[in-house]
Amino acid sequence: MIAAQAALETKMLLRNGEQLLLTVVIPTLLLVLFGSVDIVDTGKGEAVDFLAPGVLALAVMSTAFTGQAIATGFERRYGVLKRLAVSPLPRWGLMAAKTLSVLVTEALQVVLLTVIAFAMGWSPHGNPFAVLLLLVLGTAAFSGLGLLMAGTLKAEATLAAANLVFLLLLVGGGVVVPLDKFPDAAQSVLGLLPIAALSDGLRDVLQHGAGMPWADLGILAVWAVLGLGAAARFFRWE
Repeated sequence: MIAAQAALETKMLLRNGEQLLLTVVIPTLLLVLFGSVDIVDTGKGEAVDFLAPGVLALAVMSTAFTGQAIATGFERRYGVLKRLAVSPLPRWGLMAAKTLSVLVTEALQVVLLTVIAFAMGWSPHGNPFAVLLLLVLGTAAFSGLGLLMAGTLKAEATLAAANLVFLLLLVGGGVVVPLDKFPDAAQSVLGLLPIAALSDGLRDVLQHGAGMPWADLGILAVWAVLGLGAAARFFRWE
């Protein structure tokens, strides 16, 4: 039942034009545009080496947070979740199916963006296990926050808030603009955001060949625990 629901969730997500825009088109355009045109000073080395990890982080956020929050919010509004909650599929099974759908979509995003980045001359380094751990914790953190938003706000408010947060974190989360371009006071705050931790962690590993980025993993773990815990506590099915 979980596998069937996960397959359905994935098909619905990939058929939705707005979701495709968030999950595929925007990250791809940002990678190609900022990697080809010298718009932002990304420091020494090739721009794609800085941008690719940040765009991978953005892809995770777009699927696990923005896309999931909007889709779940409208499912809740139209009574879909209420009906599914009384079906043979248990509630935890529905959440598991949504998580599997997110992971499948992210895997497709990572493959697509990696192929494009390689075509642009990307030269990644580092430990693949560290990258996987960052992506998993980042997914957990953003999923918790997305479900919390979808389960507590009205659908229209979720739509507006999720897109606004996406844009704000895109600009101030170290995705395409290095955090050191911001004032010192702002850097200390922005560095604690999940998108900044995921971007910096992936960049440390893939661009600089660092080992396990424990500080960034710790920040993501805290966000994951807080987000998932709050979603489990406050999520309303109706």
